[in-house]
Amino acid sequence: MNSTIFTSTTSAWTPSSSFPCKTMQDLKQFHAQMIKTAEIRDPLAAAELLRFTALSDHRDLDYAGKIFRNMRRPNCFSYNTLIRALSESNDPCDALSVFVEMLGDCSVEPNRFTFPSVFKACGRAERLREGRQVHGLAVKFGFDGDEFVVSNVVRMYLSCGAMEDAHRLFYRRVFADGCGGISDKKRRVDGDVVLWNMMIDGYVGIGEFEVARKLFDEMPQRSVVSWNVMIAGYAQSGQFKEAVELFREMQMAELAPNYVTLVSVLPAMARLGALELGKWVHLYAVRNNIRIDDVLGSALIDMYSKCGSIEKALQVFDELPQRNVITWSTIIAGLAMHGRAKDVHDCFKDMEHAGVSPSEVTYIGLLTACSHAGLIDEGRRFFDHMVKVAGLEPRVEHYGCMVDLLGRAGLLKEAEELILNMPIRPDDVIWKALLGACKMHGNVETGKRVAEHLMELAPHDSGSYVALSNMYAVSGSWEGVAKVRLKMKEMDIRKDPGCSWIELDGVIHEFHVEDDIGHLKPEKIRSMLQEMSKNLRLVGYKPNTTQVLTNIEEEDKESSLNYHSEKMAIAFGLIRTSPQTTLRISKNLRICEDCHSSIKLISKIYNRKIIVRDRKRFHHFENGSCSCMDYW
Repeated sequence: MNSTIFTSTTSAWTPSSSFPCKTMQDLKQFHAQMIKTAEIRDPLAAAELLRFTALSDHRDLDYAGKIFRNMRRPNCFSYNTLIRALSESNDPCDALSVFVEMLGDCSVEPNRFTFPSVFKACGRAERLREGRQVHGLAVKFGFDGDEFVVSNVVRMYLSCGAMEDAHRLFYRRVFADGCGGISDKKRRVDGDVVLWNMMIDGYVGIGEFEVARKLFDEMPQRSVVSWNVMIAGYAQSGQFKEAVELFREMQMAELAPNYVTLVSVLPAMARLGALELGKWVHLYAVRNNIRIDDVLGSALIDMYSKCGSIEKALQVFDELPQRNVITWSTIIAGLAMHGRAKDVHDCFKDMEHAGVSPSEVTYIGLLTACSHAGLIDEGRRFFDHMVKVAGLEPRVEHYGCMVDLLGRAGLLKEAEELILNMPIRPDDVIWKALLGACKMHGNVETGKRVAEHLMELAPHDSGSYVALSNMYAVSGSWEGVAKVRLKMKEMDIRKDPGCSWIELDGVIHEFHVEDDIGHLKPEKIRSMLQEMSKNLRLVGYKPNTTQVLTNIEEEDKESSLNYHSEKMAIAFGLIRTSPQTTLRISKNLRICEDCHSSIKLISKIYNRKIIVRDRKRFHHFENGSCSCMDYW
């Protein structure tokens, strides 16, 4: 042990010298010595003792409270110390109690360092009424012009959801009374940037992105935090394109991104398949000595995996200085997404040999890999391993993976029995997995029953209606299709349109089913689609018109297949890239059978490697075949 032993011969400590304690054991010995020598009566010495017990890495709030209660006359510093510590505790309301006690102590009064901690306690406890009262006291004591106090008042109102109060105070602070507009001379620039950032973050937090963006655009001066708040808000709310576009604006503004920026924007790039931008982020981190730790490393692995570059994801994983359960789980999920079940199994073995215990997320990746490869027995073994060996309680996501595994393999009855016997309530995602399997295997009877259950569970989700309508269409029951579509019309439920996108030279180009092809030189895209169709027919391709789920003429069905979004994205890629360049396409829905068959042949005809990420997994098309081996 390295603890210091304090004796009667230990040199006397003075508040101006370095505090001699490094652990609570040291402090308790030192405290006893101070009591014995009566040094505890020195208010400064006692306050320093309190500071260590309340705010150090070895803090002990119970012990701090006892020291405070035994102080003869706690000074303002001591009150502030305890209030600050309690405001950060599990019960921030205790800080309010000490503040009330301070107000009743005639020997002290709060200062500019007291109120920020009190406002923090009100915000964390969401005590708006008390917060307003404390705000009034801050004004009474003359701190309504203090930047530190004002910023914490605004934060408190935001934490309590009082947006009008926060905005009123923000406006009054940023735009000085009587200034006649936005006068630079009246701005408290540094403090105001913090307030702007708080307001933007507050509106982002409640989903008011238009207001947040308006404030962001109006900012006279932005910090890197300003950009990070908006980028992270867009990415976390699913507005991936907006997040990436704002990141590009940040680059053009010549403001250097930091670690938080990279971690925030990479998930958006991953979802959009923006590989070139993702590579730029990776290179930027390396060149600017931004440490690629487990969090940034996992974000990079996830980005490369979801952008179709699994080899690069493996390279990042191999180069990480340290690996934990998060990084292992991320690379396992990436390999699973690409259908590399054997590599997933090997990776899991390496993880176990490294002494890293798998998490619930790890098993989701393992089960997903089994589902994509049709490894039913192995999937069952992993599920049992999770429960019996790892001792983890299966979550709804794990049952969803098992239902998907069984359903893809055509074991619909077993999949439905698993759902009905689950110890937890199945969600709509699990039922959708079974419904998708019914559609895949043409089981209209079970599909109808599942779809009706889903309509009750999630009545405004288009997925169940569309799946049921499609099953009726495939079976030729146009009356059934009409009934479903009429119900959708009555309930104002709209089908999610098919959408694909391709990134070229850092720019993301988006295509929709039967789009008007509103891109540069659209006639070239139409011409390429016609050329692709002609070349496909020359090698024996016949359009799979069963994938057109509308009651129209056969010729019209064949024509509509040409304008599926992924085919338009491929046509655009063939025009805009040099020969043999790999094309990377992302799609929001499951790739249809006709497109899957077509793209296999296109990869051979045009000697291109084409990587398509659909809603479930990756398809690597090359020389007329696909990595999924037609099992998807």
